[in-house]
Amino acid sequence: MAINLSALRKTSIIRPPRIVLYGTHGVGKSTFAAAAENPVFIQTEEGLDALNVTAFPLARSYEEVMEAIQSLYSEKHKFKSVILDSADWLEQLIWKKVAQNHKVSSLEDIGYGKGYIYAIDLWRDILEGFDLLRNEHEMQVMFLAHTQIRRFDDPLADSYDRYMLDLHKGAASIISEWCDILAFANYQLATIQQDVGFDKKKTRAIGTGTRVLHTQERPGWVAKSRWPLPETMPLNYTEVSNALADAMTPQDETKQGDS
Repeated sequence: MAINLSALRKTSIIRPPRIVLYGTHGVGKSTFAAAAENPVFIQTEEGLDALNVTAFPLARSYEEVMEAIQSLYSEKHKFKSVILDSADWLEQLIWKKVAQNHKVSSLEDIGYGKGYIYAIDLWRDILEGFDLLRNEHEMQVMFLAHTQIRRFDDPLADSYDRYMLDLHKGAASIISEWCDILAFANYQLATIQQDVGFDKKKTRAIGTGTRVLHTQERPGWVAKSRWPLPETMPLNYTEVSNALADAMTPQDETKQGDS
Protein backbone atom coordinates (compact mmCIF):
# COMPACT_ATOMS: atom_id res chain seq x y z
CA MET A 1 0.00 0.00 0.00
CA ALA A 2 1.34 3.41 -0.95
CA ILE A 3 1.77 5.81 1.94
CA ASN A 4 0.62 9.35 1.16
CA LEU A 5 -1.54 12.10 2.68
CA SER A 6 -4.72 10.24 1.80
CA ALA A 7 -3.72 7.60 4.34
CA LEU A 8 -3.86 10.08 7.24
CA ARG A 9 -6.53 9.49 9.88
CA LYS A 10 -7.45 10.63 13.35
CA THR A 11 -5.89 8.45 16.05
CA SER A 12 -8.76 8.87 18.53
CA ILE A 13 -10.61 5.78 17.32
CA ILE A 14 -12.66 4.11 20.03
CA ARG A 15 -12.07 0.37 20.07
CA PRO A 16 -12.84 -2.16 22.79
CA PRO A 17 -10.09 -2.19 25.42
CA ARG A 18 -7.57 -4.95 26.00
CA ILE A 19 -7.47 -5.40 29.76
CA VAL A 20 -5.08 -7.49 31.83
CA LEU A 21 -6.33 -7.90 35.39
CA TYR A 22 -4.04 -9.57 37.88
CA GLY A 23 -4.51 -9.90 41.61
CA THR A 24 -4.10 -11.86 44.77
CA HIS A 25 -5.79 -15.23 45.22
CA GLY A 26 -9.54 -15.03 45.82
CA VAL A 27 -9.82 -11.26 45.38
CA GLY A 28 -12.59 -11.63 42.79
CA LYS A 29 -10.99 -11.44 39.35
CA SER A 30 -13.35 -13.93 37.70
CA THR A 31 -16.40 -12.36 39.35
CA PHE A 32 -15.30 -8.96 38.02
CA ALA A 33 -14.87 -10.33 34.49
CA ALA A 34 -18.20 -12.17 34.59
CA ALA A 35 -19.96 -8.79 34.77
CA ALA A 36 -18.58 -7.74 31.36
CA GLU A 37 -21.00 -7.36 28.46
CA ASN A 38 -22.06 -10.77 27.04
CA PRO A 39 -18.87 -12.54 28.17
CA VAL A 40 -17.48 -15.88 27.09
CA PHE A 41 -14.64 -17.50 29.01
CA ILE A 42 -11.70 -19.43 27.62
CA GLN A 43 -10.62 -21.54 30.59
CA THR A 44 -7.11 -22.80 31.16
CA GLU A 45 -7.75 -23.42 34.85
CA GLU A 46 -10.74 -24.54 36.87
CA GLY A 47 -12.59 -22.18 39.18
CA LEU A 48 -15.75 -20.97 37.43
CA ASP A 49 -18.16 -23.44 39.02
CA ALA A 50 -19.62 -20.82 41.38
CA LEU A 51 -20.33 -18.40 38.52
CA ASN A 52 -23.18 -18.61 36.03
CA VAL A 53 -21.16 -17.84 32.90
CA THR A 54 -20.70 -19.23 29.39
CA ALA A 55 -17.35 -20.92 28.91
CA PHE A 56 -15.52 -23.26 26.59
CA PRO A 57 -14.51 -26.62 28.07
CA LEU A 58 -11.31 -26.49 30.10
CA ALA A 59 -8.46 -26.16 27.62
CA ARG A 60 -5.75 -28.73 28.22
CA SER A 61 -3.46 -27.76 25.34
CA TYR A 62 -2.24 -24.73 23.42
CA GLU A 63 -4.12 -26.01 20.37
CA GLU A 64 -7.44 -26.05 22.22
CA VAL A 65 -7.00 -22.39 23.21
CA MET A 66 -6.29 -21.45 19.60
CA GLU A 67 -9.34 -23.47 18.49
CA ALA A 68 -11.53 -21.49 20.90
CA ILE A 69 -10.19 -18.21 19.52
CA GLN A 70 -10.71 -19.43 15.95
CA SER A 71 -14.30 -20.46 16.63
CA LEU A 72 -15.10 -17.00 18.02
CA TYR A 73 -13.56 -15.47 14.92
CA SER A 74 -15.16 -17.66 12.26
CA GLU A 75 -18.56 -18.61 13.73
CA LYS A 76 -21.55 -16.34 14.31
CA HIS A 77 -22.25 -15.39 17.92
CA LYS A 78 -23.46 -12.52 20.11
CA PHE A 79 -20.59 -12.41 22.61
CA LYS A 80 -19.14 -8.95 23.26
CA SER A 81 -16.33 -9.86 25.65
CA VAL A 82 -13.81 -12.70 25.68
CA ILE A 83 -12.09 -13.60 28.94
CA LEU A 84 -8.91 -15.67 29.19
CA ASP A 85 -8.81 -17.30 32.62
CA SER A 86 -5.92 -17.42 33.22
CA ALA A 87 -2.78 -16.19 31.46
CA ASP A 88 -0.36 -17.93 33.82
CA TRP A 89 -2.03 -21.31 33.31
CA LEU A 90 -1.95 -20.70 29.56
CA GLU A 91 1.78 -20.15 29.88
CA GLN A 92 2.14 -23.72 31.16
CA LEU A 93 0.35 -24.97 28.03
CA ILE A 94 2.62 -22.85 25.85
CA TRP A 95 5.73 -24.28 27.52
CA LYS A 96 4.35 -27.79 26.99
CA LYS A 97 3.76 -27.02 23.30
CA VAL A 98 7.31 -25.67 22.86
CA ALA A 99 8.74 -28.81 24.45
CA GLN A 100 6.64 -31.00 22.14
CA ASN A 101 7.77 -29.03 19.09
CA HIS A 102 11.42 -29.63 20.00
CA LYS A 103 10.87 -33.23 21.14
CA VAL A 104 12.11 -32.67 24.68
CA SER A 105 10.41 -33.36 27.99
CA SER A 106 10.79 -29.85 29.39
CA LEU A 107 11.33 -26.30 28.22
CA GLU A 108 14.58 -26.20 30.19
CA ASP A 109 15.96 -29.10 28.13
CA ILE A 110 16.23 -26.86 25.06
CA GLY A 111 19.12 -25.01 26.70
CA TYR A 112 20.55 -21.50 26.75
CA GLY A 113 17.15 -20.07 27.61
CA LYS A 114 16.00 -20.55 24.00
CA GLY A 115 12.83 -22.31 25.10
CA TYR A 116 11.49 -19.09 26.58
CA ILE A 117 12.28 -17.26 23.33
CA TYR A 118 10.34 -19.88 21.36
CA ALA A 119 7.48 -19.45 23.83
CA ILE A 120 7.28 -15.75 22.97
CA ASP A 121 6.50 -16.70 19.36
CA LEU A 122 3.47 -18.69 20.54
CA TRP A 123 2.41 -15.83 22.80
CA ARG A 124 2.49 -13.53 19.76
CA ASP A 125 0.16 -15.91 17.91
CA ILE A 126 -2.22 -15.86 20.88
CA LEU A 127 -2.20 -12.06 21.08
CA GLU A 128 -2.72 -11.77 17.32
CA GLY A 129 -5.77 -14.01 17.58
CA PHE A 130 -7.30 -11.91 20.34
CA ASP A 131 -6.51 -8.75 18.37
CA LEU A 132 -8.51 -10.12 15.45
CA LEU A 133 -11.50 -10.62 17.75
CA ARG A 134 -11.12 -7.07 18.98
CA ASN A 135 -10.48 -5.33 15.68
CA GLU A 136 -12.79 -7.27 13.38
CA HIS A 137 -15.55 -8.37 15.79
CA GLU A 138 -15.35 -5.48 18.26
CA MET A 139 -14.92 -7.77 21.25
CA GLN A 140 -13.47 -6.57 24.50
CA VAL A 141 -10.50 -8.74 25.50
CA MET A 142 -9.65 -9.44 29.12
CA PHE A 143 -6.83 -11.59 30.51
CA LEU A 144 -6.93 -12.70 34.15
CA ALA A 145 -3.72 -13.60 35.93
CA HIS A 146 -2.30 -14.34 39.35
CA THR A 147 0.45 -12.46 41.14
CA GLN A 148 3.98 -13.08 42.23
CA ILE A 149 6.21 -10.93 44.42
CA ARG A 150 9.58 -10.15 42.88
CA ARG A 151 12.54 -8.05 43.89
CA PHE A 152 12.73 -4.93 41.73
CA ASP A 153 16.16 -3.34 41.25
CA ASP A 154 15.40 0.36 40.87
CA PRO A 155 18.43 2.17 39.39
CA LEU A 156 17.35 5.39 41.13
CA ALA A 157 16.56 3.98 44.58
CA ASP A 158 17.04 0.99 46.84
CA SER A 159 15.67 -2.37 45.66
CA TYR A 160 12.22 -3.34 46.87
CA ASP A 161 9.60 -6.07 46.48
CA ARG A 162 6.55 -5.52 44.29
CA TYR A 163 3.57 -7.41 42.92
CA MET A 164 3.95 -8.49 39.29
CA LEU A 165 2.25 -10.79 36.81
CA ASP A 166 2.93 -14.42 37.64
CA LEU A 167 4.56 -15.00 34.25
CA HIS A 168 8.06 -15.45 32.92
CA LYS A 169 9.63 -12.03 32.50
CA GLY A 170 9.59 -12.23 28.69
CA ALA A 171 5.89 -13.07 28.55
CA ALA A 172 5.07 -10.49 31.22
CA SER A 173 6.87 -7.82 29.20
CA ILE A 174 5.15 -8.50 25.88
CA ILE A 175 1.68 -8.78 27.46
CA SER A 176 2.18 -5.59 29.48
CA GLU A 177 3.15 -3.72 26.32
CA TRP A 178 0.27 -5.20 24.31
CA CYS A 179 -2.59 -4.41 26.67
CA ASP A 180 -4.32 -1.04 27.03
CA ILE A 181 -4.92 -1.46 30.75
CA LEU A 182 -2.83 -3.43 33.22
CA ALA A 183 -4.72 -3.35 36.51
CA PHE A 184 -3.80 -4.76 39.90
CA ALA A 185 -6.59 -6.01 42.18
CA ASN A 186 -6.04 -6.29 45.90
CA TYR A 187 -7.59 -5.64 49.29
CA GLN A 188 -7.40 -2.02 50.38
CA LEU A 189 -5.02 -1.32 53.23
CA ALA A 190 -5.33 1.23 56.00
CA THR A 191 -2.53 2.43 58.27
CA ILE A 192 -2.67 2.84 62.04
CA GLN A 193 -0.21 4.25 64.53
CA GLN A 194 0.77 1.83 67.29
CA ASP A 195 2.47 2.98 70.50
CA VAL A 196 5.64 0.93 71.08
CA GLY A 197 6.82 2.82 74.16
CA PHE A 198 9.46 5.44 74.87
CA ASP A 199 7.33 8.03 73.04
CA LYS A 200 7.72 6.12 69.80
CA LYS A 201 5.05 4.97 67.41
CA LYS A 202 5.09 2.34 64.70
CA THR A 203 2.95 2.48 61.56
CA ARG A 204 1.12 -0.74 60.73
CA ALA A 205 -0.91 -1.63 57.67
CA ILE A 206 -4.16 -3.54 58.18
CA GLY A 207 -6.60 -4.95 55.64
CA THR A 208 -10.02 -3.34 55.39
CA GLY A 209 -11.67 -6.12 53.40
CA THR A 210 -12.55 -3.66 50.63
CA ARG A 211 -11.51 -4.90 47.18
CA VAL A 212 -9.97 -2.27 44.93
CA LEU A 213 -8.42 -1.92 41.49
CA HIS A 214 -5.20 0.03 40.92
CA THR A 215 -4.58 1.48 37.44
CA GLN A 216 -1.36 3.42 37.99
CA GLU A 217 2.07 2.02 38.78
CA ARG A 218 3.44 2.40 42.28
CA PRO A 219 6.48 0.92 44.04
CA GLY A 220 4.32 -1.94 45.34
CA TRP A 221 2.83 -3.04 42.02
CA VAL A 222 2.94 -2.79 38.23
CA ALA A 223 0.01 -1.09 36.47
CA LYS A 224 -0.82 1.20 33.56
CA SER A 225 -3.70 2.70 31.60
CA ARG A 226 -3.66 4.35 28.21
CA TRP A 227 -6.62 6.44 29.32
CA PRO A 228 -6.85 8.76 32.36
CA LEU A 229 -8.65 6.49 34.80
CA PRO A 230 -8.83 7.13 38.55
CA GLU A 231 -5.76 5.79 40.30
CA THR A 232 -7.83 3.50 42.54
CA MET A 233 -11.39 2.28 42.03
CA PRO A 234 -13.68 -0.28 43.62
CA LEU A 235 -13.30 -3.74 42.10
CA ASN A 236 -16.68 -3.39 40.45
CA TYR A 237 -17.05 -3.87 36.71
CA THR A 238 -19.89 -1.38 36.27
CA GLU A 239 -17.99 1.43 37.98
CA VAL A 240 -14.81 0.66 36.07
CA SER A 241 -16.69 0.39 32.77
CA ASN A 242 -18.39 3.76 33.30
CA ALA A 243 -15.10 5.44 34.18
CA LEU A 244 -13.46 3.87 31.15
CA ALA A 245 -16.25 5.01 28.82
CA ASP A 246 -15.81 8.59 30.02
CA ALA A 247 -12.02 8.39 29.69
CA MET A 248 -12.16 6.92 26.18
CA THR A 249 -14.52 9.56 24.77
CA PRO A 250 -12.48 11.81 22.44
CA GLN A 251 -12.36 15.40 23.61
CA ASP A 252 -13.58 18.18 21.35
CA GLU A 253 -10.63 19.56 19.40
CA THR A 254 -11.63 23.12 20.32
CA LYS A 255 -11.54 22.29 24.00
CA GLN A 256 -8.18 20.64 23.55
CA GLY A 257 -6.82 23.76 21.92
CA ASP A 258 -8.11 25.96 24.75
CA SER A 259 -6.65 23.78 27.48
